[in-house]
Amino acid sequence: MNTPTIAGITAQTISTTRLTTRVLFAGPEDGIPVLFIHGNFSSATWWEETMVALPAAFWGIAPDQRGYGGADPAVKIDATRGMGDFVDDALALMDHLGHERFHLVGNSLGGLVVWWMMADAPERLMSVTLAGPGSPFGFGGTRDAIGTPTTADFAGSGGGLINPDLIQSLLDGDRDSIADFSPRGIMRRLVWSGGQIPEREDALIDAMFRVHIGDHELPGDKEESPHWPYVRPGRWGATNAMSSKYVGNLVDRILAAHPKVHALWSYGAEDLAVSNTAASDPGTWGPTGRLPGFPGPEAFPPQPMMDQIRKMLDDYKAEGGSYDEVAIADSGHVPFITHPDEFNQSFHAHLARTSYPEIENAI
Repeated sequence: MNTPTIAGITAQTISTTRLTTRVLFAGPEDGIPVLFIHGNFSSATWWEETMVALPAAFWGIAPDQRGYGGADPAVKIDATRGMGDFVDDALALMDHLGHERFHLVGNSLGGLVVWWMMADAPERLMSVTLAGPGSPFGFGGTRDAIGTPTTADFAGSGGGLINPDLIQSLLDGDRDSIADFSPRGIMRRLVWSGGQIPEREDALIDAMFRVHIGDHELPGDKEESPHWPYVRPGRWGATNAMSSKYVGNLVDRILAAHPKVHALWSYGAEDLAVSNTAASDPGTWGPTGRLPGFPGPEAFPPQPMMDQIRKMLDDYKAEGGSYDEVAIADSGHVPFITHPDEFNQSFHAHLARTSYPEIENAI
């Protein structure tokens, strides 16, 4: 199925040693490569405006990740590897395109891929941009800035957290409703935020309908837990891969890795999806009574995602790395879409500062 693109974007189907998928490109092929990694319930489509706005010295590259969009639906996500499948896919793509080093940009789930790349392949990176990233401890089931598990089995994280009404809305093809758990309703309340509706909202919503749905995809499988909210991670799909259960010693690996490239952490100041009280976190909605048996905020507090990100970056800096923090006012989870001018101002400067000296003045 062909997916329309905006002017300045070209689409190719590319097969690597790991995955056949749709890849979007913008800019000169001999430019400095910038790899964009999309988030959950989306696709490379979400990066198009950011890619065409790149300064002339850069070549934008954005794949549909496995489990999404034009990626081969037969290729599944082994959640027990955390972000490992996504990292290996991205590296295989850049190998195929002939790029040893590149700038890396990730939003939400894509931000988790950035964290893992910083740990496992730092020598491939010229810089990283964490654009509204998830926490380095994944999503759900941790209680403090150092990622202490809320329960021993990581209950409250993984595929069981995806609302079944959202999945059913996708299966029903509900593109227009703004009900609480319809695709458009979720985007307007939790992702765009602040009443901002992107000009290409229909195309962004359409990308949601191209996610791969099933027990091995989205929402993924789940297991029962004796601990509230009575569900723990399964073994398949992106949402399970985001569970803190499969993070392992990621933070230690990031801090021990060399080289340590400069990081830009850019996020919406009104982000409801990644915050210390994220809207979809069981610790946030537990007190509302949506699921009986909430054990109380001491037993199951909201995951302090922003505190976890900031501590990770401060520790990174203490170990020889560096980062800039940019909060974009009145913006939600995707400031690069809703507030492109504000996002690009710091993003483009970051790319120039961390690229080869001869292009420092290319912007």
